[in-house]
Amino acid sequence: MNNIRIIILFASILVIATIGTVSAKEYVIGDQKTPVVMPDPTAVYMGAEKCKTCHKEKYDDWKTSGHPYKLMTPDEAKTIRSDLPLPEGYTWNDILYVLGGWGWKARFIDKNGFIITKTGPNRDKNGSNQYNLETKKWSNYEPGAVKKYDCTKCHNTGSSYDSNHMGLLGIVGDWEFRGVQCEACHGPGSEHIAKGGGKGVAIVINKSSAFCGLCHVRGDPSKIPAKDGFIDHHEQYPELLAGPHKVLQCISCHNPHKGTHKGATNPTGAANGIKQECETCHSAQKAKFNGSTMQKAGVKCTDCHMPEATKSAVGDLKKFDGDVKTHIFRINTDVNVNLTYKTADGKEYATGYITVDFACLTCHPEKNKEWASKYAKGVHSFVKVAPTPPPAPKKGICGPTAMPLIAIIPVIIYAILRRKLK
Repeated sequence: MNNIRIIILFASILVIATIGTVSAKEYVIGDQKTPVVMPDPTAVYMGAEKCKTCHKEKYDDWKTSGHPYKLMTPDEAKTIRSDLPLPEGYTWNDILYVLGGWGWKARFIDKNGFIITKTGPNRDKNGSNQYNLETKKWSNYEPGAVKKYDCTKCHNTGSSYDSNHMGLLGIVGDWEFRGVQCEACHGPGSEHIAKGGGKGVAIVINKSSAFCGLCHVRGDPSKIPAKDGFIDHHEQYPELLAGPHKVLQCISCHNPHKGTHKGATNPTGAANGIKQECETCHSAQKAKFNGSTMQKAGVKCTDCHMPEATKSAVGDLKKFDGDVKTHIFRINTDVNVNLTYKTADGKEYATGYITVDFACLTCHPEKNKEWASKYAKGVHSFVKVAPTPPPAPKKGICGPTAMPLIAIIPVIIYAILRRKLK
């Protein structure tokens, strides 16, 4: 009898332990749902407003980036985009959240958590559901599809998949706070606050590019997904790995708290968040470039080495002009290569280098790849005018090498006297 009681007690303990493990929230981040590194096993998420108390400067910088605005309520969206339109057939009372809306595009989530894909007076029109901020036009995103919101792993803070947000059928997973807040990168901060703060005290500080790459990637980082001849968006990490700067960290050039793209809260673009310019490391190229025709025309390193070869929303519809700068940097001047290629199964990927059509023809649309390939190789010093040399010295009495006039006078006098004496 005692043995039976012991077995029952032991089984009960196992059941309780198992229930506890299943019910506990497991926080994840990134494309592959990587478990969040907890700065303290007891820490919980507090929200960016708590961080602001001690880190106001970084908080203010963060507000200039697109990170806080990945998922907004209607009121939040209208605060930063007062002129943001709605899909035809909808009012703000029909909208639960705005997906994006800061810098490239906006999509809309209905009250059941589904991304809106049908529009029109009767909501039976497929598409016209993505608003593109640059062109101020609507385009089709998954037209007519039943599209759930499954973006929380990268778009929110403290994401988990133990339950659905508000129990809504259209939302996959849940979160603690909307948008990419401080704790999305630094981990839940309750213990950091409780212990009085301090660098590294119950808080995560991960400066590696691989950490940024948890979200700035789609699938295998050794490949760069592409679509319709452009690089797909959110591919900065695999682009970095494919280029010559893979030994650097993202924060070598970027201030991670500031925005670099022009958006609702960042009117200055890259000038706001770039820490280092290209010439900081590439002084030899700078010396060649200074004084060249391209430099005098106002061309910058990033115009050619970071062209907008990536498309997020819809750019200005030029053939080789997307709306996101690539981080590949390396240019292949071979006229026969293309930016992207397709595999046997029909999947499209970027080659890992920028081609001359994207590097050159965005500014020279009247030209072709053959022309671009010919001139791209020496573009750093193309038609660089050499300093004008001083004029060659003139010979004779008036030249700089002529005998000084005061030295000639005695000669003249001697010649005159000699003539008279004769």
